Amino acid sequence: MEDVSTTQRVPRGTLRVSSSFGFRHQMVAPALAQLTEKYPQLGVRFDLFDRLVDVGDEGFDRDIRIDDDIAPHLIARRLASNHRVLCALPTYLEQNGTPRQIADLSMHRCLVIKERDHPFGVWRLAKRGEMHSVKVTGPLSTNHGEVTVQWTLAGRGIMLRLLWDIRPYLERGELRQVLPTVTQPANGVPGAAGDVSKSTGVRGFSDGGVCATALRVTAYASRGVCVVSCVVS
Repeated sequence: MEDVSTTQRVPRGTLRVSSSFGFRHQMVAPALAQLTEKYPQLGVRFDLFDRLVDVGDEGFDRDIRIDDDIAPHLIARRLASNHRVLCALPTYLEQNGTPRQIADLSMHRCLVIKERDHPFGVWRLAKRGEMHSVKVTGPLSTNHGEVTVQWTLAGRGIMLRLLWDIRPYLERGELRQVLPTVTQPANGVPGAAGDVSKSTGVRGFSDGGVCATALRVTAYASRGVCVVSCVVS
């Protein structure tokens, strides 16, 4: 891995960033491209996975993930709070009925996503502060959230998806939220190897003022849409 260093506070080298298929990489990728445009001596490699990445062992400098369970050897910063919601095509609900309680989901065709280290086919849902688990099944499953959106729009079942991904469909009435008081927490967090001194790629980009230049990948929620920007300060 090429060394990422600074000369007169100008970053250069290669920065390796990882994320999951489920995260809004459509937002992250343009931000990383803008970073390289601002700093021509800096290169970025952006890799997407359907599993949990070991940031230090696999040679990444930053990992942008949707997760609250961060290993103790990682340094993490929460970017934005968000949650997943249940939704379906109105015609699907008219033909198959609308779930009235969480347990009803087990009797429906649910569109299951295998993403990173989340249990496959088990939805852990929050209702009025209490957590519930339900086993869901269906003829269609994938490891890519955008595929489930297309299947849901085709009336193939009920999906559990990030609000910032499907808000436009809900606002236009193309999709209908199911069990509106039920959600699944999801927070976007970037992780970095805890011992940054062992990662040459992160040198010059560590947080907390350790180095002269710090790379911060920050995000904020606007009307439920995650907007990501990269700032060098």
